[in-house]
Amino acid sequence: MATMNYLTQCTFDFGALAHLPKVLRGAGVAAPFIVTDPGLKANGLLDRLLSALGAEPAGIFAGTPANPTETAAAQAADGYSASGADGIIAFGGGSSMDLAKAMGLMVSHDGPFARLGATQRGVRFITAIPPLVAVPTTAGTGSEVSPGAVVILEDGRKETFVSPRLVPTAAVCDPELTLGLPPLLTAATGMDAMTHCIEAVLTPVVHPPAEAIGFDGAERAMAWLERAVTDGGDRDARWHMMMASFEGALAFAKGLGAVHGLSHALGRIHELKLHHGTLNAVILPHALAMIGNAAEAKFARLRRALGLAANADLPQAIADLNARIGLPASLSAMGVTVAHWPGARDYAVSDLATLTNAVPFDAAKYDGLFQRAL
Repeated sequence: MATMNYLTQCTFDFGALAHLPKVLRGAGVAAPFIVTDPGLKANGLLDRLLSALGAEPAGIFAGTPANPTETAAAQAADGYSASGADGIIAFGGGSSMDLAKAMGLMVSHDGPFARLGATQRGVRFITAIPPLVAVPTTAGTGSEVSPGAVVILEDGRKETFVSPRLVPTAAVCDPELTLGLPPLLTAATGMDAMTHCIEAVLTPVVHPPAEAIGFDGAERAMAWLERAVTDGGDRDARWHMMMASFEGALAFAKGLGAVHGLSHALGRIHELKLHHGTLNAVILPHALAMIGNAAEAKFARLRRALGLAANADLPQAIADLNARIGLPASLSAMGVTVAHWPGARDYAVSDLATLTNAVPFDAAKYDGLFQRAL
């Protein structure tokens, strides 16, 4: 059982869920409020969490939508405030963890909620939230160690909230909870982790420890993702993919890039309800092609980490991986059309991730990236 203290403490291994009560005590939480989603309530995983907890929680909010919203976070905050809880358990994928962070902000900060967002430099106003213990059930987002959350505001904007205060107090990563995840969800979340690792490596921000972790996470994802997709019960593959997800978020402490800028912008299209990891997977090869020779030294190291030949076409290798694990080859295959672009363009340009892309990215560059990926 490994205990790591990079950004936050993480209890990681098969069986880690049994350590949840001890982790909660260490975080000073006696009456936790659980934030999760309807799927985990329906499939019995929530019951497993409650069994491991060994006591009734102060309350449960199981209404997390696929893309977290300000409205849902406010509903959860009302439940938290009425429950007498003294801390939070975020149980699920990135959506539940992001919603739990948003709820934590709401119960500890005065409104309006939007003022805390990155576009308003809200990090200035963010102070402590209630203790939060994250228990991921997918291997992709790395939100259990991330300082950020992405939430759709009531006005329809997809806003990023970033602060060291949003890093969970502790994480409990049990690969057992990911056994049997459907192949497409495994593929999409796995490529989310891969994108985190690769974009973090490529950012020009100087952070060698985070960059080294990004290389390691990318290596794990390339080596184990196909096995996890092919056999949902492959314990070794599930362990390594959860580690790749964890490492992806440790790595993107140094930033992300245009893949996420475009993914965030398209993810706010309400009628499509696009999956973030799938968007990242589709966009990544095209963003890498546009970076090209500007990051050749890092491309060379990535080729080695991914087990590719020294002269391999890195963008094509990622596109080939997407095809092998059953992900779509284009945005149009996901339902995106040219008509969606005018409403998304400005959001991509202003997204926080754009600032740390490997090469400068303006509106014209995003036009090109969108057309390539479409």
